[in-house]
Amino acid sequence: MMSSDRSGEASFRQRIEAEAIDSFDEELEMELDDDRLDKLLSDTVETDVDGQIDRKIYFRELFRLQSELVKLQDWIAHQKLKVVVLFEGRDAAGKGGAIKRITQRLNPRVCRVAALPAPSERERTQWYFQRYVSHLPAGGEIVLFDRSWYNRAGVERVMGFCSEDDVEEFFRSVPEFERMLVRSGTILIKYWFSITDEEQHLRFHVRNVDPIKQWKLSPMDLESRQRWEDYTKAKEEMLERTHINEAPWWIVEAVDKKRARLNCISHLLSQVPYEEVRRPPVSLPERIHRPDFAPKVIPKELHVPERY
Repeated sequence: MMSSDRSGEASFRQRIEAEAIDSFDEELEMELDDDRLDKLLSDTVETDVDGQIDRKIYFRELFRLQSELVKLQDWIAHQKLKVVVLFEGRDAAGKGGAIKRITQRLNPRVCRVAALPAPSERERTQWYFQRYVSHLPAGGEIVLFDRSWYNRAGVERVMGFCSEDDVEEFFRSVPEFERMLVRSGTILIKYWFSITDEEQHLRFHVRNVDPIKQWKLSPMDLESRQRWEDYTKAKEEMLERTHINEAPWWIVEAVDKKRARLNCISHLLSQVPYEEVRRPPVSLPERIHRPDFAPKVIPKELHVPERY
């Protein structure tokens, strides 16, 4: 038994180390370009924790998929399409990480994220979907909802922020609301990020011990740990009653965060048929030089100190 406990502790520690590496990878992703990829990754140590995807494969596929996302973005803008993508799942399921990788290299004027806070007192008196409608896309836009109107079927229901009558009305209304969106020409895609009880526990632990991530761990998150089974029941009913032909649910297995990101992006690309938009060649104009032009000297005290 003691040996089993030590083995479990070692495995847990190994996973925490893998989480730390993943955090470093996030920064690496922001800096890398294809020309530097091989050189930088050749100096890194590969880890294979619980069958997680090899980091070299992950980076190569991520950059390839992100280049396709740029083509998709251009096509959506060119064709004036309206695309809405919902990201749902338990706390720490990896929704935000997937959204970050999708938006990382896209134009924020075309692709934006809607992450709404708790409703105000005024919003609580409105039609439930009203505050979400104002964030829907116009032609040529993509909106990614980091949690969505499905809050009513999940956190609001489990935490007692609404009545069961409110929930029942939501289940009656949401299929028609989504069918109306689709009929109006909106492409609606819904993802549920699925993780295990054990994986959520580990990710919460990492957030608790990492000063950079502690802000992600809220009292609501801690309460959700206690109510795992209630959330499971709520999720199961939500999927059963809101999975419609016009806007089906897609489950993303998200215990391995890197695989989840790649699988989600790959699937998203398959949901919107697109073609590469050919851009006209650009020729840079010659700069005009004026012999009497002299730039003013900016005072040194206005400069940021060069400490590095």
